[in-house]
Amino acid sequence: MAMVSFKQLEALYWIAELGTFEKAAARLCTTQSAVSKRIQELESISDIEVFDRSQRGARLTEKGEELLLLAQQILGLGEQILHLKSQRAHPARKLKLGVTELTAWTWLPRLIVALQAHYPKIIIEPEVDMSRALFDRLREGSVDLIIVPETFRDHDIAAVHLASVENIWMARPGMIKKLDRALRLDELVQHPILAQGSRSGSGLHFNRWLKEQGVGISRLISSDSLNAMLGLTAAGLGVSYFPRACFQPLVDAGKLEIIPVTPALPPVPYAAMYRSDRPSAFIEESVEIAKGTCDFSRQLQS
Repeated sequence: MAMVSFKQLEALYWIAELGTFEKAAARLCTTQSAVSKRIQELESISDIEVFDRSQRGARLTEKGEELLLLAQQILGLGEQILHLKSQRAHPARKLKLGVTELTAWTWLPRLIVALQAHYPKIIIEPEVDMSRALFDRLREGSVDLIIVPETFRDHDIAAVHLASVENIWMARPGMIKKLDRALRLDELVQHPILAQGSRSGSGLHFNRWLKEQGVGISRLISSDSLNAMLGLTAAGLGVSYFPRACFQPLVDAGKLEIIPVTPALPPVPYAAMYRSDRPSAFIEESVEIAKGTCDFSRQLQS
């Protein structure tokens, strides 16, 4: 009895991934006729018409799409089996890793050290950008793993929770008159508010929360850059929110002052995200390493 082969499933996967038989052949280092033959064999064995030949291009049929999902799972399991071959001699790996400013400021060095210890031949290509940009690049496949606030959702993206970061309102010392009680949120927003914009995961998180509280900000200064917000706040241009533990040294140094406000800001959940439709033992293990090293409390940890 004929059996479906890995080569046939690889051909199916790369045709669907790259869009043409020609590109799949180049990726698999073979000829277009060889790739076509593998698909013909797959269709014969499975008795499924994989591609709709009435349409131009490599367009999958409905059954072909179901077969592709199974192929992705099988290929992923095959990679995991190869990964188990040797725990000591790790192959060379490349990880395209996307993080936001906060992770770069805090535990990114520690994560890189841990990844290099586990995978001595690893090549890490870090990218620091806004959450929205990183999430879009993850969806299009130009990065492998991102660490961002859990603000975005996609059915093809897996999100593994890492930590929840406590944020608190801060301002330049003396900017806000001290009271014997915490400020109400409606009192706070009478002052200029510095907030991150729609390309920032934490910015979206807090903007949604502020709307839920039913408060309107009369004077808003928006910046997607956490670094810019820090400088503007320290200069006295307004009140902003920052991770409490990470920026406590600036409070201790007299650069910033904590402003007690009620209700308190909700914590920001951070997650490691990767494509769930492209199973990889390497990526999943990298996520586990991230879980073990994640710490937003201190800057530049190694």
